[in-house]
Amino acid sequence: MKNKLKSLLVICSLFSLQMSAQEKKTLTLDEAIDLGLHNSKQLKINQAKIEEATAAAKEAVEKRLPDAKASASYLRVNAVNVDLKTKNNSGSGGGTTPPVEQPKVSQALYGLVNVSLPIYTGGKIRYGIESSKFLEKAAMLDAESDKEEVIQNTIEAFANLFKAKTAVRLVQENLNEAQLRTKELAGMEKNGLLARNDLLKAQLRESNMEFNLSDAENSWQLANVNMNLMLGLPTATELVLDTANLGKKDDGRVLDDFLNAARANRKDLEAIDLRKKAAESGVKSAKGDLYPSLALTGGYIGLDIPDFLSIPAAMNVGVGVSYNIGSLWKNKAKVQQAEARVKQFTFTEALMDENMQLEVNRSYLGLMTNRKKIETSAKAVEQAEENYRIVKNKFDNSLATTTDLLDADIAQLQARMSYTLSRADAFVAYHKLLQTAGLLSAELKK
Repeated sequence: MKNKLKSLLVICSLFSLQMSAQEKKTLTLDEAIDLGLHNSKQLKINQAKIEEATAAAKEAVEKRLPDAKASASYLRVNAVNVDLKTKNNSGSGGGTTPPVEQPKVSQALYGLVNVSLPIYTGGKIRYGIESSKFLEKAAMLDAESDKEEVIQNTIEAFANLFKAKTAVRLVQENLNEAQLRTKELAGMEKNGLLARNDLLKAQLRESNMEFNLSDAENSWQLANVNMNLMLGLPTATELVLDTANLGKKDDGRVLDDFLNAARANRKDLEAIDLRKKAAESGVKSAKGDLYPSLALTGGYIGLDIPDFLSIPAAMNVGVGVSYNIGSLWKNKAKVQQAEARVKQFTFTEALMDENMQLEVNRSYLGLMTNRKKIETSAKAVEQAEENYRIVKNKFDNSLATTTDLLDADIAQLQARMSYTLSRADAFVAYHKLLQTAGLLSAELKK
């Protein structure tokens, strides 16, 4: 049993040393945003999508270039009899021409090179390039939109960590006060100036504060780990937030200003408009199948059959026309599919505009509500502190009960917590409004 106890003590000691050696990192909001953008997996995925879209646009342009194909073969042939049908020439004396010896073919070698340059394809190449360019720009706008989402998520994580750490500090301060109060009440109870039941109430209050502190520390640790994961830092890093430059920003813009800004600056709305344009180009490309294709062609042929035939170089140049007659009755469904995609993007664009208006309204009203909460909670802190002072004075003069004192203490803690949380929530709500209006990145650069 003693050995197990010693082992447990050693483990606890090592854990304590590890926690004490935990790296601390002071972090400002700007630094957090930079790290979040640099290490965001979503932005890395978006970059890969942009590269894919750029390559697709390049592929569409390359369809204007000529196609060239080359092939060569060597054939080994066994026992082939070649019978050349030639016209016999008769002599003047009525004699006959001696028979021609037939060649024996045992092998053949040939090479082909074909080049084709498209001249007209019914607009399919041109509209394909146009569509791919729209999609490339849309992918870039998606990345910009996700960039603002990453920034907002970083701000929210920063605020959550601040709230969690503040909660730990306030609960710890309240616990310290509760412990001092319990000692005072224990002395009073020992001297017969306080009922045993009142002391138990204070001790119960202290125990509850210890549980609250444990929960607050757990929430803070989880918020710290979440922040580290978002920023690409080791999860064991203890983040110390620098909030010196954070505060309410004066902004006199009203709801209509943010709605107009959203219509002009939202990247997701621009992206869906570009995808609709790409779909419209797809309709034109599909209709291109109804037209013939014209191409400039050229080729080279080389052939060698030993003891029989040799064509060292046969060049050819020409113009080729092709037309798929079946497109007259097969292409209708293809065009209808392309037109249906345009309709989908049209309605999606309208739906996104409605959602944008709802998001901006929700964010604006949320900001107004949180700013009102700050004013209300600031008054509540003053009232709670004054109430506690009065009740404490009454308690010291035996005019208030222990229950009254503990209730006043709880009300004071809750008021302080509400004030701190409302300030952090208002900070997040303001930046959320900027995000929904498409202004977040631009405002942070100011």
